Amino acid sequence: MSALLQFAGLERAALPAKPLHLAIGIFDGVHRGHQAVIDAAVRAARQDGGLAGVLTFWPHPSAVFRPENPTRLLMTPAMKRAVLGRLGLDFIIEQTFSREFAAIEARGFVAFLRRHLPHLAAVYVGENWRFGRDRAGDIALLREEGRKAGVAVFSTPQSSDLGAVISSSRIRNLLVAGAIAEANALLGYAYFAEGVVVPGRQLGRTIGFPTLNLAWEPELKPAYGVYAVEVSSPRNQSLQGVANYGLRPTVEQTTRPLLEVHLLEPSPLTYGDKLTVKWLHFLRPESKFGSVEELRAQIEKDRQDARKFFQEWTVR
Repeated sequence: MSALLQFAGLERAALPAKPLHLAIGIFDGVHRGHQAVIDAAVRAARQDGGLAGVLTFWPHPSAVFRPENPTRLLMTPAMKRAVLGRLGLDFIIEQTFSREFAAIEARGFVAFLRRHLPHLAAVYVGENWRFGRDRAGDIALLREEGRKAGVAVFSTPQSSDLGAVISSSRIRNLLVAGAIAEANALLGYAYFAEGVVVPGRQLGRTIGFPTLNLAWEPELKPAYGVYAVEVSSPRNQSLQGVANYGLRPTVEQTTRPLLEVHLLEPSPLTYGDKLTVKWLHFLRPESKFGSVEELRAQIEKDRQDARKFFQEWTVR
């Protein structure tokens, strides 16, 4: 298939009459462990002429069962779809996670899938995946129910890095700590922000460092600080820059963090442009300076440190 099919729920999934290979999970971050599960589905689909897809969920179960303290997610549904779209899939089903959906008995889950996906050939999950009411279902039960329904079940061992399991929670902790390089290594791609350039107070321009201000409000907030980044838009190639994410304590103490990007070279990017900002390297934590002159000197140092990073990065 040439175009990625996207469906808002199993009840709307209208798919061709081909064997369906379905990877199932929340897949927040679509990290290397998730990618291993999805790759198994894609490879199997290619071998038997079938279709490879993902069944994912929104919102996160924590938002349903403990809304006072939900898990802060790494990405929005749109960002997740963008990353999934690069993995060779034929379709994505985004299922609304509700109390009614969560109440499906584990022993009835595979049959539930087959009712909506009659050509389901196989499902692919991580080895620790749980499902069904009260999360009662495990891989052994999934295989048992799969045999009854004529659906093969494949589980992928958890991926590890530096002796520890790769998980979304581990990546969240790294981002909060400012360990962007380590987080990127577990993701298998550069952590990124997407947003539209909006007008700011142009304080950066007055001190010689104009910035692009992005409308970006993530659930999981990375560490406040300064980062070396790559910036791109649908009509421009990647440009190198320095991003500040935080509360701007020197010039304007804000209550909500802002993402500002200063490009290292002149560019045509302007208000209204939709940008993708890839976070590559943590330069320093956000600091409050005694004067605008001190801030200007530090920004110049940040520019030089970023240039040095990019020089070393491009020759790796």
